[in-house]
Amino acid sequence: MLRGARALSSVCCSTVKRAGAARNIRKLALPVQPRLGARSTRSFASLAQVQAVNEVSPSQVPEAAVKPVDLPIVSNDAKQVAVGWDTRTWSRFHNIWLRDHCRCPKCFHAITKQRLLNTFQIPPDIAPLGVAAKPEGLEVTWNSTDNHTSLYPWAWLQRNSYDPPLPKEGEKEGERHDEKILWGAKIQQAPPTVEYEQVMAGDAELFKWLDNIDKFGFSFVTGVPSTPEATEKLCERIGFIRETQYGRFWDFTADLAKGDTAYTNIALGAHTDNTYFTDPCGLQLFHLLSHTEGTGGSTLLVDGFYVASLLKELNPAAYNLLSTVPVPAHAAGEPTALYRPSPESGYPVLGHHHGTLGQVRWNNDDRSVMNHLEPSAVEGWYEAIRLWNKTLSRPDSEYWVQLQPGTAVVVDNHRVLHGRSAFTGKRRMCGAYIGMDEYKSKLAVLKEKFAPDTVLEATNAIPDAVVNGRNIWNPAL
Repeated sequence: MLRGARALSSVCCSTVKRAGAARNIRKLALPVQPRLGARSTRSFASLAQVQAVNEVSPSQVPEAAVKPVDLPIVSNDAKQVAVGWDTRTWSRFHNIWLRDHCRCPKCFHAITKQRLLNTFQIPPDIAPLGVAAKPEGLEVTWNSTDNHTSLYPWAWLQRNSYDPPLPKEGEKEGERHDEKILWGAKIQQAPPTVEYEQVMAGDAELFKWLDNIDKFGFSFVTGVPSTPEATEKLCERIGFIRETQYGRFWDFTADLAKGDTAYTNIALGAHTDNTYFTDPCGLQLFHLLSHTEGTGGSTLLVDGFYVASLLKELNPAAYNLLSTVPVPAHAAGEPTALYRPSPESGYPVLGHHHGTLGQVRWNNDDRSVMNHLEPSAVEGWYEAIRLWNKTLSRPDSEYWVQLQPGTAVVVDNHRVLHGRSAFTGKRRMCGAYIGMDEYKSKLAVLKEKFAPDTVLEATNAIPDAVVNGRNIWNPAL
């Protein structure tokens, strides 16, 4: 995600750094064992005492109140359970929320990872009989006919704290945990690359490949046999190939076999594919199989997140228009197909989720009639896309590369725009689309294996936490 990212012109790329722990939260990334002979938990006798502590300013709370070796302070009232991570950091969890998220075998199917508890049978006024801080996590005994007991690991509670939200491990407040590396033309000095044989032979190199795509938005694969069959197998290492009006796996030349300018030899400006789909394809893989009797056909890559960050800094008003004005699009070159997104008014060029840039959708060639603009916004919108195009086509934004047989490139179609220069001769290209969900699923599975986060590291040793190869406290669940 883009928020918090910085792009530096003096280097080929910039990293959204995961900097610094939030206060003392890091101390509880793993279950903390109490000192021998020390009190392993603290509790408040009444709600009044809880409120009194919450109203005390940080300067009034002695530092000795919570030591790194202590367990969190826990307390409860009729509505919530409070967890004190340190003298200045508290989380509050509603009773009904905690009961709904119990993951004992009666409430959560450990194999299927699905909820068994009937949420709608939880009494609205449910309250604990008691709460206790245990080395493994928060233990809650519920006021029910069977005195049901739930356990919530500390690291899991920290990750899912909502009152207030807490920075994740290694984050600064206001930053996101996701690391994106923004880049411009200087990425050509060291583009992300993996080897075909290693990708096909083992999951470690496959993870490196998919992680490259996650961080940079693209990655090369070298040493690919120059055949459609080998390229198709490479695509399938990620996930299911997504079939569209262009077929399942493409093997094409400039013969207009399909009604799209990709099937010509003319130059194509920087664009993303499938702006006419409600759900544009996630990844796009290209492999040049041959180019004979001609020249040209260089491939263009542009980091849409990098360009958006520049535009946001240079002209916030234009950035806002591109983030709010929907753009209709169409695919109408095939007589048997006419694609338009739903809703037909389309989506903004820059798509955001909770204020964070998550998707770029831009293909001026496929844009439909802009008949929904307010009269007062027409000139401003055209100026905004003019600035967007100017920033896209700046020399420091464009990465040009002459692909060769044996080198495939995969791009995140929600982030990186691609294009090509005009060419002569016969140029044979193959490739495919892969859905974003399929890609993200494979990446998530590989992260569990090769880069588990702090919640998994903190909970894997809890009895019955890992069932059928997956931790029930996985943050994705």
